[in-house]
Amino acid sequence: MIITGVLLALLAGSLVSLQTIFNSKVNERTGSWSTTTLVLFTGFIASFLISLLVEGKNTFSLQHMQPWYWLSGAIGVGVVFCLVQGMKLLGPTYAISIVLTSQLSFALLFDSMGWLGLEPIPFTWNQLLGVLVIVGGIVLFKFGGLKKESSDSSDKSPHTVPSKS
Repeated sequence: MIITGVLLALLAGSLVSLQTIFNSKVNERTGSWSTTTLVLFTGFIASFLISLLVEGKNTFSLQHMQPWYWLSGAIGVGVVFCLVQGMKLLGPTYAISIVLTSQLSFALLFDSMGWLGLEPIPFTWNQLLGVLVIVGGIVLFKFGGLKKESSDSSDKSPHTVPSKS
């Protein structure tokens, strides 16, 4: 049971990264809101058809569901839009690293507090340390490869335009 859960979580992580890259490629051809609409619409069609095949008429069995659970789809709009924008501004690896760290941090908070109907899981300092190690890894990943330029090239910024003399 645990092995299956780990394998599914690994698959989900790879699919999120793959989807994010696809989303950014769609966004290169169209706007962010068009990308979000296309992604969520095709996701709706795919999940609806698979649900009909797997669950049949139980697809429409929605009793015993809290009304605020319906917000999940609207939250998905924010997820797709923010991921597309983040990747455009930061690049795929850095953006996904930050997304995953944020996801882990908020999951720890929601679990520890028992928010949103979750069974509270006692907070431990080891959990916080784990998140901080990941944050440190992202900082190292992003800034660890930067080397100080030699003094003779320090006044030549890659972002300055050479002046015409």
